[in-house]
Amino acid sequence: MEVEEAGETKSSWLGETHSVICDHAGKKRKQDSTSEPVIRIIEDEEEEEEGENMPAHMKDSEEPSNKRVKPVSKSNSLTGVITPVKTPALKRIGQSISRSISFRTDARPLPPAPLRSRGKASSFPRRRNSQCWSDTVESHDLTAKEIKRQEVIYELTQGEKQLIEDLNLVKKVYYEPMLKLDIMTESELGQIFGTLNSLIPLHEDLLDRLERLRGSEKTVGEVGPTLLDWFPCLDAYITYCCNQVGAKALLDQKKHEKRVEHFLHLCQESSFSRKLDLWSFLDLPRSRLVKYPLLLKEIQKCTPPEHPDEETIPEALDKIHDIVGEVNKKTGEAECQFYRRGLMYHEESQRLPEIQQSRFLYCHGELKNNKGQRLHVFLFELAVVLTRPGEDRDLGQVFHVYRQPLPNALINLEEIPDGEAAGGGTFRGAFTGGNDKVKNCFRVSSRGRSKVNPYCLQANDSFSKQQWISCLRQAIVQARDRTAQTSQSPLSLHLDPALCHIADLSLSSDTDMADHTSR
Repeated sequence: MEVEEAGETKSSWLGETHSVICDHAGKKRKQDSTSEPVIRIIEDEEEEEEGENMPAHMKDSEEPSNKRVKPVSKSNSLTGVITPVKTPALKRIGQSISRSISFRTDARPLPPAPLRSRGKASSFPRRRNSQCWSDTVESHDLTAKEIKRQEVIYELTQGEKQLIEDLNLVKKVYYEPMLKLDIMTESELGQIFGTLNSLIPLHEDLLDRLERLRGSEKTVGEVGPTLLDWFPCLDAYITYCCNQVGAKALLDQKKHEKRVEHFLHLCQESSFSRKLDLWSFLDLPRSRLVKYPLLLKEIQKCTPPEHPDEETIPEALDKIHDIVGEVNKKTGEAECQFYRRGLMYHEESQRLPEIQQSRFLYCHGELKNNKGQRLHVFLFELAVVLTRPGEDRDLGQVFHVYRQPLPNALINLEEIPDGEAAGGGTFRGAFTGGNDKVKNCFRVSSRGRSKVNPYCLQANDSFSKQQWISCLRQAIVQARDRTAQTSQSPLSLHLDPALCHIADLSLSSDTDMADHTSR
C-alpha cells in the first residue's frame, strides 16, 4: 500500500516538478553556457546506457555537441517508467481540488498588517467594549459584591450606547444611501427596515436616564424604578419584530440583484461594519431585547439585602419577561401567517383546516426524504407540511406542498436507530455512501388515513434530529389534548333545546333522522 501511494504521488506531480527543472535549466543555460543543467545529466546517463548497446559504426557518427534537449518528450519517457496506479474518479477530483487550493494559497500572500491597523479604524466602536466600570474610577471603597453590581449596571449603560450608535449607522450608511442612489425603492426599504427609526429615540431616553443616575463617584444607587418605568416602552418591539419575518425574505430576494449585492458587499468589507452584514445590524434590537432579563438577573444577584432595589428589581424582571413573551407570541403568529401565505397547493385536498387554524410554528427547516430529495418541512401548531422551495416572480420565495399534509393529532412518530434500513424504500447510495444504512432518520405516519404513506425523513445531524423529534412529540401531545378537550366540551349548554335530538343521531342512522324530522 505504501508503494502504491508513493507511485501515485510521484505520477500526479511529476509533470509540474519537471517543468520547474526545465525552466531552471533554461535560465542556467543563458547565464552560463559552460554549466550543465540538471536535465542534461539525466540524458547523458541514458545516452551512456544506449551507447553500450549500439553498434560501433553508430557510435562513431554520434555528435553530442549538436544534441537538443526535449523536456516534454523526456517527461513522457520518465512517466512510462513508473507503474500507473488506478485512482477512483472521486479521489482524483479531490486531489486536483486540493492542489488547486494549495496553489491559490501560495499565490495569494496575506495582506500586510498596516492595512488593518487600529489607527485607521472607524469611529464606531466594536460591539464588546473592553472597558469596565473599575477602569472609569480612580479609587473606591466598595465590597466585591457592590463592585460586581456597578459593573453590570455599567454594562447595561454601555450596551445602550453601542446599540444607539449601530442603529444610527444603519440609518446613515445603509438606508439613506440606498434611497438616494435608487438601489431599492422607498417601499422596499420601508419593508426591510420596518420601524427601526422609531427605536433610536426610545433607547436614547433610557441612556439619558441611566447616565443621570450616576453620582459624583460614578456609582448608581437605585436602578429598579427607572427600568420599571421605562420597560413599557418596549411594546414598540412587537411591530418591529413581527415585520422581521417578511423583511428577511425580501432582503434575501433583493440580494440576487447585482446593484444590491455589490452595495451590501462594499459595506460589509468596510471598517465600520465590523464584518457584519446588513441583517446582523437589523437583528441587533431583537438581540438586545432578550438580553434585558439576563442583565436584570445579574443585578438582582448582586443587590444586597435591604437595598432599595430589592423590591423593584423583581417587579421589573416580571415586567420584562411579560414583554418578551408577548413579543415572541406575536412574532410567532406573524411568522406562521407569512409562511402559510407562501404555501402553493397543487390539489384542493391538501388544504387541511388544521393548517389555517394554526397560530404558530414549532419549527421548520430542511430535511431529506427516502429518495434523497431535499424538502422544506413546516411543523405548524396543528399540522406537518412537506414542501419544495421555489421562486415566484411576484411573490418571491414560495413553497410547493409535497404530497399530503398530516394533522398533528393523527401522527405516529417513530425514531429510526442509526444503522438500520429506512424501511419502505432505502435512502439512495449517493447520500448514504453506497449502502442502505442510514443515520439521523425518523418516520412520521398518519393514523386513520390509509391513503397517506409514511414519510421517512433524514436530518443533517444528530442534534437536528433530536430537535425535530422533540418538537414533534410536543406538537402531537398538545394537538391531541386540544382535540380531546374539544370533543368533551358540553355542547348541550349552547344548543337550542328544539335541536337537542340531533346530538343523539349518528351519520348512518337515516331511519332515525326520518323519524325525528316527521315529529
